[in-house]
Amino acid sequence: MKQVPTLNHLAKQRQEKMALSVSATATVFLSFLLLLLVPTSFCSDDNVNFKTVVPQSDADLLEFPLNLEYLEAEFFLWASLGRGLDSVAPDLTMGGPPPVGARKATLDPFTNDVILQFAYQEVGHLRAIKSTVKGFARPQLNLSAEAFGEVMNSAFGRALNPPFNPYANEINFLIASYVVPYVGLTGYVGANPKLQSPTSKRLVAGLLAVESGQDAVIRGLLYKRASEKVKPYGITVVEFTNRISELRNKLGSSGLKDEGLIVPNLRGAEGKIRGNVLAGDQNSLGFDRTPEEILRIVYGSGNERVPGGFFPKGGDGRIAKSHLQSP
Repeated sequence: MKQVPTLNHLAKQRQEKMALSVSATATVFLSFLLLLLVPTSFCSDDNVNFKTVVPQSDADLLEFPLNLEYLEAEFFLWASLGRGLDSVAPDLTMGGPPPVGARKATLDPFTNDVILQFAYQEVGHLRAIKSTVKGFARPQLNLSAEAFGEVMNSAFGRALNPPFNPYANEINFLIASYVVPYVGLTGYVGANPKLQSPTSKRLVAGLLAVESGQDAVIRGLLYKRASEKVKPYGITVVEFTNRISELRNKLGSSGLKDEGLIVPNLRGAEGKIRGNVLAGDQNSLGFDRTPEEILRIVYGSGNERVPGGFFPKGGDGRIAKSHLQSP
């Protein structure tokens, strides 16, 4: 026979439901309170505070790449948009002088689209570094056709006629672009093991990933046209890359750390292939360079104490300045 609930039984059930409701409400409130008290850096990677203090040695190594990031940002912005940081992100220049000789390149729509993507990526790199360390104002940059022409003349050991102009067409611009990002990525490879702070290592890993990607795209586009002769010189694309890499090895003065698009079999991946769309050592690991090696290359002088090339007044930051002040 079915039992009819008594008044006492119904009251007891009501009390139990109210207790459960109060408990659930308290749990929600405490969870919300904990979320308010826990630092945001524990809640989401998107809220990481990059102003974490890093050791001075890390700060120096993180500031130095700004020289190359400024160079790449201005080169890619001007080539794709016909304007630079002063228009796109004036806050990042910190009042530094505008680059000399930069201008819009004559590019097909596809190449222009790729270079524009690179350009905005470099703007992001500048922001990321300056969110971690103080940084410095944009140094004086020389991005004139003459500056790139001198690189090519040095690479071939003679004056090209007519002078090489990176802004003339897409193949010239891709060859000129081959000169720039790779130098920066070897610097990141070299800096990473010297860093102490996890914040610094994370930043450099992120920068290296995208810089390597840019270099891979440039090399891939050039590799597809490796046997094409660059007008009006009658010199193949692969010969341009090989000569540029040889020049950078010479200026860096630290052995083989640079390779063109086609290499002898013994220097290819696993010593079995000549195609070299990605440069790497005997284990296909990225080559590393020190700040001093990079300065020798971008100055075009082979001497970290003698500015010139893309940096007529020298680089900025403690590392670059320490060499400029040396006897």
